[in-house]
Amino acid sequence: MRVNTIMTKENNDISLREAQLTVDRWIRTVGVRYFSPLTNMAVLAEETGEVARVMARRYGDQSFKPGETDTLADELADVMWVVMAIANQSDIDLADAFAANIAKKTARDADRHHHNPKLTE
Repeated sequence: MRVNTIMTKENNDISLREAQLTVDRWIRTVGVRYFSPLTNMAVLAEETGEVARVMARRYGDQSFKPGETDTLADELADVMWVVMAIANQSDIDLADAFAANIAKKTARDADRHHHNPKLTE
């Protein structure tokens, strides 16, 4: 499957597989090439920290500093981007991996959460 369009607000309902292909195409053209896997892991840690910063200000006790804005959607998209890049360079189809992960969690946790008093109170 080849994604031939640029993402816009009008055509943003794409599959996980299409998103992964879009990241690959962007990296190979606009981005020139993939960063090393180790660099991408560091970028993932950085982006995760940016999500944590926004969460601490949005839901925690901190407030936004002057000039800072609530960019949670953008920061979460950055995390998705680098996860897809790491998956691409590791030859992982995230659609298949996600489906297998849901099946694993469903089998493992079928009753677990229903019997957790912390969740049912």
